Amino acid sequence: MEWTRLRVLALEPGETYAFACGDAEWIVLPLSGGCEVRCDPAPPAFEARGFGGGAPAAEPHVFELRGRSGVFGGPTDFAYVPRDAHVEVTARRGGRFALAGARCTTRLPPRYGPAEAVTVELRGAGQCSRQVNNFAAAGPDGFDCDRLIAVEVLTPGGNWSSYPPHKHDEHLPGEESRLEEIYWFEIAPHGDVPGLGYQRVTPSPAGRTDILAEVRTGDAVLIPDGWHGPSIAAPGHDMYYLNVMAGPAGGGPREWLIRDHPDHGWIRGTWAGQGVDPRLPFPRAGAEDHR
Repeated sequence: MEWTRLRVLALEPGETYAFACGDAEWIVLPLSGGCEVRCDPAPPAFEARGFGGGAPAAEPHVFELRGRSGVFGGPTDFAYVPRDAHVEVTARRGGRFALAGARCTTRLPPRYGPAEAVTVELRGAGQCSRQVNNFAAAGPDGFDCDRLIAVEVLTPGGNWSSYPPHKHDEHLPGEESRLEEIYWFEIAPHGDVPGLGYQRVTPSPAGRTDILAEVRTGDAVLIPDGWHGPSIAAPGHDMYYLNVMAGPAGGGPREWLIRDHPDHGWIRGTWAGQGVDPRLPFPRAGAEDHR
């Protein structure tokens, strides 16, 4: 993918993962467990000798992320780290963490995102109901990033999500954004039976991506272009997916503008007479510390 980045870490107790941000901004998002995020504004080689002939090294930013028990346990806190920084993620108790990133040009300051500030939105109705945790959504009330847009979507078992199919692969001012996208899935099991779901992407005028994939926990679907949806949760298996989106700065401001597939957009007109699935929203866990 040209603009989007995603890494998923499984850390043992006490393990540290270090990485250089390079030309991308990143969000460290706990999937299960908590962690400490240390962000050094410059790579260690520069800090060790003081960049600029003996100038004092910049102080690192340290964020303690409380995290959560799992992705169905409610929104989590997170940390934003800028391009051209050096980052260390340490999980004292172990855990799993997503690094959602986007190639960017502007260097914003490192910041902490509290779980309490994450807006939870219920979209659709009936069997098209789903929940969106807008932790890094675009817009005036969203978390400020240069190019990165990222949200979490939770879909009750048996429902269709990302529906009607939509696209954002052309720059049409005021109508559509040019954004590539990564879907990363986690599917709830039923007892000892692993969960599964399905993801569809069909070709659009701007691209030729054509995918029908069975997805399970840990699977990712890359969508550089095309109409995408539905994301189908099998009955009895709730579906979670992390959406990571980004596009070129020359293609317009950081915003999420989509166009529905002309054959299926009519479904939105039926939602006014239906209620949201009563299984939503997913219950929030208590304010436990998983660090």
